[in-house]
Amino acid sequence: MNGNLRPRRSALYVPASNARALQKARTLPADVLLLDLEDAVAPAAKEEARRQAVAALAEGGFGHREVVLRVNGAGTPWGAADLAAAARSGADAVLLPKVEGAEAVRDAERALVAAGAPPELRLWCMIETPRGVLGAAAIAAASPRLACLVAGTSDLVKELGARPTPGRAEVLTSLQLLVLAARAEGLCALDGVQLDLADEAGLESACRQGRDLGFDGKTLVHPGQLAAANRLFAPDAAEVEEARRVVAAHAEAEARGQGVAVLDGRVVEALHVAAARRRLALAEAIAARDAEAAP
Repeated sequence: MNGNLRPRRSALYVPASNARALQKARTLPADVLLLDLEDAVAPAAKEEARRQAVAALAEGGFGHREVVLRVNGAGTPWGAADLAAAARSGADAVLLPKVEGAEAVRDAERALVAAGAPPELRLWCMIETPRGVLGAAAIAAASPRLACLVAGTSDLVKELGARPTPGRAEVLTSLQLLVLAARAEGLCALDGVQLDLADEAGLESACRQGRDLGFDGKTLVHPGQLAAANRLFAPDAAEVEEARRVVAAHAEAEARGQGVAVLDGRVVEALHVAAARRRLALAEAIAARDAEAAP
């Protein structure tokens, strides 16, 4: 499957210190599981969390889910050991926290290679500080292993000295810069978390906003948030049908020697066809995944 079209509608943080959560994650309808050694784990539990995450990856059983290991930062007492363990853990990717420059990406890559990381192990980067946002373009171009930028909106709000608002005005500029940087390098982009578990309407609103900004999916902190993210970051039936009509209308115009079509009074050009084909490919990838996951 094309990496850029791999469904990443929902990316659930799973505290690696919680053995029951690691086991349950194998049954959840998440596109991505972020096995967390960092924020979700108390300092006293870091070593045990690493051991449990590596054991869970070795055991497998995650099915179609993409499994990403979020390590502790390079400046912490656990960062180096986390990278060494991640290198041959069998994870699909390693998520680096609080990345603020390209050199941090290259340092992590060198450490992973030295520890025996296979070529297919990808790097993901969290952008969650003002310096990280301002350096997002350089970070996105730092390594061929890089596959995804992840917004860390909770830390970013704190670092900005901002106040959370329902419409997220305080981080919109940062989110747009992250998407711009990711798309410039052909990377995936994931939106930040929604911490209010009781605010279902707020979660849906944030998912729609992130989708409309160009994000591929949303990071989540609770299994109860998966359904909304999976639904809202996937093309719905009407969008799929519209995409098919766009492709067909343009094909008919080309057959007549015309480069532009008109559909329902709207001009359809090659750029609209490219977007429609990508939407159709994503819908097909999601359908194939759902079929694979069906009992």
